[in-house]
Amino acid sequence: MPGTSRVISGDSHIDLNPDFWTHRIPAKWQEYAPRVVTLEDGNEAVQIKDGRPWPVGFLMHAGAAKEENHRQLGSFANAVGAGSPEQRLREQDVDGVDAEIMFSAVGNMNVFRQIKDDEGYCAVIRAYNAYLAEEYAAAAPKRLIPLGIIPTCGIDAAVAELEACARSGLKGVQIDKYPNGSGRPLSEDDRFWAASLDLRTPISYHCGQGVTRMTGPTEQTFSYKEGSVGEGFPDPMKTWYFRFAGEGICAPVQMAFAGVWDRFPNLQLYWGETMIGWLPYALVQVDSNYDRYRYMSEEMYGVGPLKRRPSEYIRDNNLWGFLSDPFGIRLRNDIGVDKILWGSDFPHAAGDWPHSMETVDEDFAGVPQEERDLMLGGNAARFFHLDA
Repeated sequence: MPGTSRVISGDSHIDLNPDFWTHRIPAKWQEYAPRVVTLEDGNEAVQIKDGRPWPVGFLMHAGAAKEENHRQLGSFANAVGAGSPEQRLREQDVDGVDAEIMFSAVGNMNVFRQIKDDEGYCAVIRAYNAYLAEEYAAAAPKRLIPLGIIPTCGIDAAVAELEACARSGLKGVQIDKYPNGSGRPLSEDDRFWAASLDLRTPISYHCGQGVTRMTGPTEQTFSYKEGSVGEGFPDPMKTWYFRFAGEGICAPVQMAFAGVWDRFPNLQLYWGETMIGWLPYALVQVDSNYDRYRYMSEEMYGVGPLKRRPSEYIRDNNLWGFLSDPFGIRLRNDIGVDKILWGSDFPHAAGDWPHSMETVDEDFAGVPQEERDLMLGGNAARFFHLDA
């Protein structure tokens, strides 16, 4: 295998048994501590008081044969990637990975947000983030890089937790909604964007299915002028701006029309697990859509105009995560080789642990060493300030 200076997975996951960290929840809120329950089918799940269980499932069975993966019982006891920091380091060594950026799957929208009391909800998140910083990552801060969770109950809570994560030493945070708590960027979010730049705390969003859309089924994608949207047309420009381009670029385009990139030209966001082969095509299509429909958008709905073309904002202010995507690697210069981060997806089933480097060698065949190093670690190190 051609040597790289450092291999950093820009998209891994931390799915811990809550027994590791719930001792940090204040006594006042211990009733909301997540617990492990066993479902009727024998699989384990994480559950909050009065909430629905979130099954561990087969996602954490990296290394299982593909024909057997779906037959594995979801259990913290036998899952890779769900143990102590020391176990995680051994799993990195087996895979040839030097460090991992880790998203939390069981947090926030899946489990924590089921807590109805906002104060208790924020207390649970604060306890979880504190554990990640002070106990888990502290075991090997150059190799274990979990992202803090940001609550979705309003801008004050979001900024407060961002500041707490920065003080604790976490290298970045993940958002599940915009900082205001909704699926649409609002002007009040500027406090969060400004704080992230001041604190040098990177912001990430894990896409999972490659879609950056944060809006729920009843939310509008853009802010329309009053009275412009008639009954039966609840979100008109959603159709036209993402026509053919897809919704992998939804959030960056939303932020462009909300003026975020104009007000914060140095702000960059990392969208994990989007894959990248689709991006050059989408950039062409979104510009074409803007050229065709911008006048309708402005005159009828009050959306726009933009100071720059959509593709320019997308290229300059966004980074993208991919797993095995040899076609996307071939198109790397059409995206920006400095804007894409490889990830192992460990311990989820979409990855190839413990054989990630074999897949990497196959996918990256013929790629110049300097570009390979950027995608396999350099871009992650730069974005998350790992060399600071």
